[in-house]
Amino acid sequence: MGTVTIGVSIAVPEPHGSLLQERRAGFGDAAAHGIPTHVTLLPPTEVDAAALPAIEAHLLEVAGTGRPFPMKLSGTGTFRPLSPVVFVQVAEGAEACTWLQKQVRDASGPVARELQFPYHPHVTVAHGIEDEAMDRAYEELSDYRAEWPCTGFALYEQGADGVWRKLREFAFGGPVVPPQAGAPAERNSTPAC
Repeated sequence: MGTVTIGVSIAVPEPHGSLLQERRAGFGDAAAHGIPTHVTLLPPTEVDAAALPAIEAHLLEVAGTGRPFPMKLSGTGTFRPLSPVVFVQVAEGAEACTWLQKQVRDASGPVARELQFPYHPHVTVAHGIEDEAMDRAYEELSDYRAEWPCTGFALYEQGADGVWRKLREFAFGGPVVPPQAGAPAERNSTPAC
């Protein structure tokens, strides 16, 4: 069966997703139309294609423990000079994203992995382009704002053409929060995510 490259992310919904994708393309980022606008939970990861059913089962379990949360984007940031990236900042929902990505990459799961950089939830709007275009992206989107209720995440696969395609969506669990070990059923320490 071979290997596939997968990623897990929270999609930025319409009309925000298309608008930011068009802006990214407008700054000269050639990869813009092959990458749906998103907040990463699992960066590109090569896995055995035969492991996909186990990965989907794991993600279903993670989603089942998650809860909807407010997501708000506000302003820009950059990872330069460490990494040639300009992004829109996650102003609300970052804690929930951080909790989710830890669950996705859990050491006991099928996609356990270390990250190259510390996790920082964001929405990339320019990557690896000329410095002048990076500066323009940073300035032009500095007052960008968007918000929506985050109700789940999705599994994506990168095709041979470099385009990321959604394989499956995972909605967060029902209204009842499952009890944690040692916690009463009515209360739970799981973040609202």
